[in-house]
Amino acid sequence: MRVTMIGSGYVGLVSGACFADFGHTVICVDKDADKIAALERGEIPIHEPGLDDLVARNVAEKRLTFTTDLASSVAGADAVFIAVGTPSRRGDGHADLTYVYDAAREIAAALKGFTVVVTKSTVPVGTGDEVERIIRETAPKAEFAVVSNPEFLREGAAIQDFKHPDRIVIGTSDERAKQVMSELYRPLYLNRAPLLFTERRTAELIKYAANAFLATKITFINEIADLAEKVGADVQEIARGIGLDNRIGGKFLHAGPGFGGSCFPKDTLALIKTAQDNATPLRVVEAVVASNDIRKRAMSRKVSSALNGEVRGRTIAVLGLTFKPNTDDMREAPSIPLIAALQDMGATVRAYDPEGIEQARTVLSNVTFCQNAYDCAEGAAAVVIVTEWEQFRALDFARLKKIMTQPVLIDLRNVYRPDEIARHGFTYESVGRGTV
Repeated sequence: MRVTMIGSGYVGLVSGACFADFGHTVICVDKDADKIAALERGEIPIHEPGLDDLVARNVAEKRLTFTTDLASSVAGADAVFIAVGTPSRRGDGHADLTYVYDAAREIAAALKGFTVVVTKSTVPVGTGDEVERIIRETAPKAEFAVVSNPEFLREGAAIQDFKHPDRIVIGTSDERAKQVMSELYRPLYLNRAPLLFTERRTAELIKYAANAFLATKITFINEIADLAEKVGADVQEIARGIGLDNRIGGKFLHAGPGFGGSCFPKDTLALIKTAQDNATPLRVVEAVVASNDIRKRAMSRKVSSALNGEVRGRTIAVLGLTFKPNTDDMREAPSIPLIAALQDMGATVRAYDPEGIEQARTVLSNVTFCQNAYDCAEGAAAVVIVTEWEQFRALDFARLKKIMTQPVLIDLRNVYRPDEIARHGFTYESVGRGTV
């Protein structure tokens, strides 16, 4: 089938490359001429494991191309995906749909023959209705159907998620659109990935409900971790104990410094705003957002506690800057408020991340960026693990002890066992397990 993907960012590029790998002919469109030129040179603008090889293979097979020309790409396409950004709108936190609606107008002017227009971007309930209205108003004679097909891609595992999904949600009541979408995803039938057909508004809300629920699980276990520290319990054993209940499940029960990234913070705020606009406040989700915001900056108190309150004038080494491993994404990363708080306390911050330093330079100031974990720890009074990159899972503590001014480790991801670190002579602070 002929697929046009409008937007060559994270969702658009991964989805476009995967559809091409299925055998479809895909054109990725973007207004950013520099980005398109870079993609044509084989330069991938984001860090996602395996994506560079996937793109290169499908470009070589001529199934995947890139362009800035939206009109020619839309004409003749079987399906046109809108995969543009929907950032939080300043002031109220609602999703800014400017790019979505602009894309709808441009699509409308270029449609030829029956075309399925698919919102892949995460959009509030009712956005598909407005997209349909815009296209109908712009091109009254056009033959089309607007479908909601939300993405459920985890950064760092996006290709696996696309090719082996838990479910594929398709929101439409149009029979022709159902046939087109079924054919697009037909290569996944061998994996028995369930195609869940719903009404369009239901599909739009499924995406937000899923992210809000996962954000709630993270926030719940983080608050339990705080209680565990006070009463002398171990949050990891608690998570395992409740996660073995298949009604709860063990995923997203890892205590840490709070959630970040491009999805959970933005989507929970947008869901709250939608609920408020419909006079149905979501008190649980509101509490999740408030608790998470407080937690990220509060992590600095763990550092201060481990140093007996003596932070001013000390050097702190921060390992891991991105919001999660296997990505270079710094959006809403817990490292940002943590570093800001440490600097407010008078600390000097050195930092290292395997992939995120270039992105970090744009959001962090007065930070010394280092070449590796040991360069980062040189002369530090404490090392703080903020992101659980594999490179930090087997640190040489004897080496660290020699280059640090004192042996203090604050492990915000519970990468290590307290008894293990104690044997190396370190003061050790973790999450939900007390201090050693």
